[in-house]
Amino acid sequence: MDSQRTLRRSVSCAGIGLHSGKKVTLALRPAPAGFGIRFRRTDLDGLEIPATIANLGAIQYATGLARDAGSVDTVEHLLSALVSCGVDNAVVELNRPEVPIMDGSSAPFIYLIQEAGVRKLAAARQYLKVVRPITLSTGDKRIALYPSDHFKVTYSISFDHPMLRHQARTIRLTEDAFIEQIAPARTFCFLKEVEMLRQNGLALGGSLDNAIVIGETGVLNNALRFEDEFVRHKILDLVGDLALVGRPIVGHVVAHRGGHALHTAFAARILEEADAWQLVEGVSVAEPSMTTVPVHANSAAGLAN
Repeated sequence: MDSQRTLRRSVSCAGIGLHSGKKVTLALRPAPAGFGIRFRRTDLDGLEIPATIANLGAIQYATGLARDAGSVDTVEHLLSALVSCGVDNAVVELNRPEVPIMDGSSAPFIYLIQEAGVRKLAAARQYLKVVRPITLSTGDKRIALYPSDHFKVTYSISFDHPMLRHQARTIRLTEDAFIEQIAPARTFCFLKEVEMLRQNGLALGGSLDNAIVIGETGVLNNALRFEDEFVRHKILDLVGDLALVGRPIVGHVVAHRGGHALHTAFAARILEEADAWQLVEGVSVAEPSMTTVPVHANSAAGLAN
């Protein structure tokens, strides 16, 4: 049986909120089977916000969640790390309404998860296995999900800039592949956008330490971590945003010129088109093949809750 997983012990860190510019303390704590990933606001009497598409909040250059009077922003890099390390259940405690940006990638969160360790729970993991294509497009942005025996992503980006005219990458996302090839890729922005963002109360904590800043002729940072770091970070964001579906996906995602708004709208579309997938239990999708046991269709109803 491929079991659900949680953290072995609690760990914590502190950092700066990318948009708020304020210091944030974050703790990751173990949780029981079936708990999912929930953000807990310690400054709001422990208000919990499950990381599901039903709780999608603001999309302002980052993905946010909201429930009742509470919210939490910039969740995608942490969610990407958690699901890619196979963590199904965890509590994320925050003392402010934003996950710290760290270095702008998922790598620091991978380190934190590895420090905590991961342990199996006595419950089977359920995968969302795609059986027919699901598509969504808006203008020149498009995204689709096709049947596959693994979780694979093909992403392409195109900008009117000499450095970013076109980048594309296809990758089968095992835990090792994510950690080595995707997690270190940092978020990026254009220098000409920075002043506009700050006038709107955004990117107040942004710096060359936590984002790639692209000027007219090149990056202002010392160097890129990968030649195609930009498209790799888009894949990182996609993985975190699709975590809001609530189950690991077995399928091939193909996206062009996407962003948080398209990714999260697609997460909702996946759940809406319930005849396009089935819930299955089986061996890890990191294995060469996957022996699946269909889960009763009625159990799919819990995905949208």
